[in-house]
Amino acid sequence: MDLQTIITLTLIGLAAGIASGFIGIGGGIIIIPAAIYFLGLSQFEAQGVSLTLMLPPIGILAFYNYYQEGHLSKPLIIYALVMGAAFIIGGFMGSKVALKTPIHWVKIIFGGAMLYVSIKMIISGLKIFLQND
Repeated sequence: MDLQTIITLTLIGLAAGIASGFIGIGGGIIIIPAAIYFLGLSQFEAQGVSLTLMLPPIGILAFYNYYQEGHLSKPLIIYALVMGAAFIIGGFMGSKVALKTPIHWVKIIFGGAMLYVSIKMIISGLKIFLQND
């Protein structure tokens, strides 16, 4: 794994951890789109990596299904571990910031993040749909 990939994985993990600690989002909203757009992973690979990094708290059986179907190779599991370590640090940092931020700003930021990601995913899905027509 090259340095650029390690930096990218670390930045995704930190961003997801900060978002998780700050406004309660991270896995599906940050990690999956970032893994697709910045690492070039497929949707299933990105979902598998996201589940792998959250394995201890929630996803061991879901991870196993993705692994059994061949969507998680050893390098992708390493991706998840690097992002997971950064996610823990980011979660701590994000929660510290959130607890010092007025709640109305946290709600506005959360809503804005959800809206932005929703629009991006809808446009991406429509592009695929229209290409298959």
